[in-house]
Amino acid sequence: MRRRRVTVAAGFCFSFCLGTLLNLVFVPGFDHHQSGVARSRTDPSPASADLARQLRERYGEVIRYREHRAPPAAAKRLVRPLERRLMDLARRAPAEHRSERAVAPSPKSRVDLAAGAPLLGCGDLGDATDVRYLGSGYTKAVFKAVLNGTAWVALKSVDFGGHDIENCLRRFGAMGDCYRLASYKLVKEMILLRRLQHPNILQLYGYCYQDSNEISDALTTIMELGAPLEMIQLLQTSWEDRFRICLSLVRLLHYLAHSPLGSVSLLDFRPRQFVIVDGELKVTDMDDASTEEESCSRNSDCFMEFPARNFTLPCSVEGRCQSMNEKRNLYNAYRFFFTYLLPHSAPSPLRPMLDLIVNATGELRWGIDETFSQLEKVLYLYKSGLYLQNVSHAHKAEYRRVPDTSIVEENYRCWPSYHHQGCLLSVFDLREAIEVCESHSQCKAFVWTNQTTWTGRQLVFFKMDSSHVVSDPDKITYVKMAG
Repeated sequence: MRRRRVTVAAGFCFSFCLGTLLNLVFVPGFDHHQSGVARSRTDPSPASADLARQLRERYGEVIRYREHRAPPAAAKRLVRPLERRLMDLARRAPAEHRSERAVAPSPKSRVDLAAGAPLLGCGDLGDATDVRYLGSGYTKAVFKAVLNGTAWVALKSVDFGGHDIENCLRRFGAMGDCYRLASYKLVKEMILLRRLQHPNILQLYGYCYQDSNEISDALTTIMELGAPLEMIQLLQTSWEDRFRICLSLVRLLHYLAHSPLGSVSLLDFRPRQFVIVDGELKVTDMDDASTEEESCSRNSDCFMEFPARNFTLPCSVEGRCQSMNEKRNLYNAYRFFFTYLLPHSAPSPLRPMLDLIVNATGELRWGIDETFSQLEKVLYLYKSGLYLQNVSHAHKAEYRRVPDTSIVEENYRCWPSYHHQGCLLSVFDLREAIEVCESHSQCKAFVWTNQTTWTGRQLVFFKMDSSHVVSDPDKITYVKMAG
């Protein structure tokens, strides 16, 4: 693994830091990568007819996505502060660093985006610092770097040691064409990220074509940086944060079902295709997305197979499997996310609704529109506190209010908590805080903090004693009175 990381890192740095060549050749593990490139140089055989066909098909797919005309209203997007800062820096970059090639490149070696908002380019990559390897997949290597000295970004490039390149070289032995075939997946992703603008789709900041490693027009894309989605860690977070992940996903799938390009299916739907940015789930890998709906002549042609169960969808009069892209996305959302994240430790009054959502999506009785509507309803009930209307418990004790104070230590653990060493929970109002305290046998007091969650709910620290009350502005301590 260490050898592979060094190999990938060397290849990436070589692609846009040519001045580091002498240093890279002495990095342990670099020889293997270099020898693979050297073998490709001496291989005089042209790409086979099969490889040529694959190149034509994949290039044609890229062009179809690029030339698709989206309605002007659908093409608009919100420019976030980070992107605006990067774009401003790009506009201030010296002209000599942002020059374009005078001669139009071959259409098979380079695919540029249509005109639009200014994007970062090769000149900005020249100022990248603190480049760090993040990981690799079948096709791409991903790095993070500080750009323009101000912001972290993600950088994606074709992985010369990846599965796609190695398989292609074994079959065809043509590095140039094998690279081009793999790079079209990166180009397709770049185009889709540009076409599909939504808060839960990772933002494309720019891209750079330049020659390296005997490859003309090697591509690097510059993207928004997110944190990897770690399901084990996510299961240990509060229900509110897990609900936010599911809500983000449903909002994304609702958009994809009605996108300017038509219904979009995420064919490689796995948790690793998503990242977290400021608590929101965002899809990052779009190279395996598709707008093609399966053709059919009968219902049996519309068969969807999953590990746990299978479905047969209706064949429409137009000869297309009805809503197959939408339903495939939705069932994957159920099996990878909803079943683990939605019901567990949810507020009791909301559990019937959440169970209904999980069961309906698991059986594909609902489409994305109904699922979207129901999750938004859950959010409304939770934020407004209306889910508490039918909860009526007489308080067992009185609580003394002590303003501008807090309690140090005296913690006990509860689950799920926003604090690993204490019991920090969100509540809608004081009544709910008292109900939580009375439901915990250890609770003798609680501290109303000055912090809120993404839904606007108040964070409250529940304590097992009140003997260490200290002055603390903007906080309020409530002490349970002995009955």
